Amino acid sequence: MERRTLLRAAVLGGSSAVFGGTLWRGAAYAAPAQPGTGPYGAPGAADANGVRLPGGFTSRVIARSGRTVTGTSYTWHGAPDGGACYADGTGWIYVSNSEVNPSGGASAVKFSSTGAITGAYRILSGTRQNCAGGRTPWNTWLSCEEVSLGYVYETDPWGLNAAVRRDAMGRFKHEAAAADPVRRAVYLTEDETNGCLYRFVPRTWGDLSAGTLQVLVAGSATSGSFTWADVPDPDGSPTTTRTQVSGAKKFNGGEGCHYADDTVWFTTKGDNRVWQLNLADSTYELAYDDSLVASGTAPLTGVDNITGTPSGDLFVAEDGGNMEICVITPDDVIAPFLRLDGQSGSEITGPAFSPDGTRLYFSSQRGTSGSSSGGITYEVTGPFRK
Repeated sequence: MERRTLLRAAVLGGSSAVFGGTLWRGAAYAAPAQPGTGPYGAPGAADANGVRLPGGFTSRVIARSGRTVTGTSYTWHGAPDGGACYADGTGWIYVSNSEVNPSGGASAVKFSSTGAITGAYRILSGTRQNCAGGRTPWNTWLSCEEVSLGYVYETDPWGLNAAVRRDAMGRFKHEAAAADPVRRAVYLTEDETNGCLYRFVPRTWGDLSAGTLQVLVAGSATSGSFTWADVPDPDGSPTTTRTQVSGAKKFNGGEGCHYADDTVWFTTKGDNRVWQLNLADSTYELAYDDSLVASGTAPLTGVDNITGTPSGDLFVAEDGGNMEICVITPDDVIAPFLRLDGQSGSEITGPAFSPDGTRLYFSSQRGTSGSSSGGITYEVTGPFRK
């Protein structure tokens, strides 16, 4: 899947910047990524926070579940999960879901231009098991419920506007969302062993109150062409959305989802795969599959949340595995970027970059305790490729 850089970044109104990423192109259905030497070198010895990082990178803990966020009066939520960053003047905001059921929701931490924490607050309450989600080009956060007949909630990262339930986006076991401003659609993963990949096409771009929910239709192979078909009843009851359309392609445990440059990358935890949806020519293929590693040990297992950078690097978090975040480079090399020590009962969640690309935020959902009340949210700073 030879990739070449096309875009560095795009600014979508106001002061909020998002990454444009790069385009993966080349021979159709090329071999998935293989282990190799990563662009940052191997993770070194664990630091004081138990984080193994490459040279030149440092970590800090910004929040712990059940404890007050430093410099604020706000108590951080349990089981931190999916997250995203938003520009805020000269600073930024990191939003994080809470995968607690009931009373999940989401919270936010504000930072100054120097990275100092200036505030923390709740942006969504009273929902169930908010796992992943996605940011929109109009700077809202889509928080997704990972429960049967779950909803998507559109929230305000600044906490000024009340969250709104978006019924038209379907009721199913939601996981992640990724917005495509070119086709004016939002892609949605489903965390079921026979789950589907959906897209929601709003009636009006920027307004998710009405639109059409569609499901990807394709063969059973790991590469090929695809089409979209309308889901007759997005409410999913009594017939689940994933069983309403004949020929809907099944995916084993949909997880993270990321869009950049006519491409959607999404992960499936049941088979440790990263999938690549080529929107320009309506084809799909594997970007990574742990069972197709040609030699040695697969570096990435427990495939979960995914994000990207302007350089075209993809960062994929592990649910279990070695508790690593791995990087997949534009030349199809996959390697560990960081590892957490002493947290085998947890999972890494919510990777997201600050608007300037110099800081990576993520959480260990259950920390060293293995309990949802022991979550830890981190920041890693260093010379990330741009």
